[in-house]
Amino acid sequence: MSAGAASATGRPPAVEEPPVIATALTELTGVRHPLVQTGMGWVAGPRLVSAAANAGALGILASATMNPDQLRSSVREVRSRTDRPFGVNLRADAGDAAERVRIIVDEGVRVASFALAPSRELIARLKDAGVVVIPSIGARRHAEKVAAWGADAVVVQGGEGGGHTGSVATTVLLPQVVDAVDIPVIAAGGFFDGRGLVAALAYGAAGIAMGTRFLLTSDSTVPAAVQDHYLAAGVTDVTVTTRVDGLPHRMLRSELVRALERSGRTSALLTAVRHAASFRKLSGLSWAQMVRDGLAMKHGRDLTWSQVLLAANTPMLLKASMVDGRTDLGVMASGQVAGVIEDLPSCAELVDRIMAEAHRTLAGLPR
Repeated sequence: MSAGAASATGRPPAVEEPPVIATALTELTGVRHPLVQTGMGWVAGPRLVSAAANAGALGILASATMNPDQLRSSVREVRSRTDRPFGVNLRADAGDAAERVRIIVDEGVRVASFALAPSRELIARLKDAGVVVIPSIGARRHAEKVAAWGADAVVVQGGEGGGHTGSVATTVLLPQVVDAVDIPVIAAGGFFDGRGLVAALAYGAAGIAMGTRFLLTSDSTVPAAVQDHYLAAGVTDVTVTTRVDGLPHRMLRSELVRALERSGRTSALLTAVRHAASFRKLSGLSWAQMVRDGLAMKHGRDLTWSQVLLAANTPMLLKASMVDGRTDLGVMASGQVAGVIEDLPSCAELVDRIMAEAHRTLAGLPR
């Protein structure tokens, strides 16, 4: 009988899923596959998170761009779409972080991830409630610190990753962290396929986390015209710049980024003022509030006035592209892997493809 023929019962034969790759990540979180969809602001909403979770990955809901009521509503929407484990990404420095933690605990969310290292007290509160705590870090010493405070695992993002990033490549940073801590390490930055998963596992990681690869799926809510920009980008079209908010930020070369990178201080300030004026109606911030918020983000850094204004508006700069489709007005955070991604599979297709390729890669290794 051929593989596609019907069985004697008249039913088509069951399609066998490839055997799972069980790791410390799958055991810790209860997901089927050692894959994480990262919490990208304006991108990782209920639709993408539930699709990733249903595919067997760990979907992470991005909450920094939501108020507490929106966060609770979004968590419940994800819950209505999937019965699989998922997580919520938090900003540890948010003024209402305690309220957001309470929502996570009340709603029974499995995982809390953090873009910045949470305090020892915040980790303890979550762990006492049975929530798995997974901070994201970009340096060995940060991993050692959160591990000592009780974090259950860490996401290690190398310089290839999108958004705010460091300068150390994943292939250098990952083994450093694996050797330094005794908790599961999840590799991020430069991953998009099954070969990368196998490579990360060989380094000692418990799985991989991907942002741009999940952004570029048919389950993503990012406008098609914006996804087309990502698909058209080559590896050299993804740049790291400090001209937006003073921090190294990996993104596509948009019109705004090009204008800021080729401008002097005066013209950069004019560009920032023009964009800030465009966002005032959307953000509801006064000029004084924007300056205060921008200055609060300096963290001791020597920011120009253009960076102060844009730092306060960074969430709106991302929303302009990721939600409104205004690539001329906003910025597009991106991992370097955008330059090698060419299609928009569903999350289910993507996860199945990665796992099948991982098994083929493992089977093809020299014995």
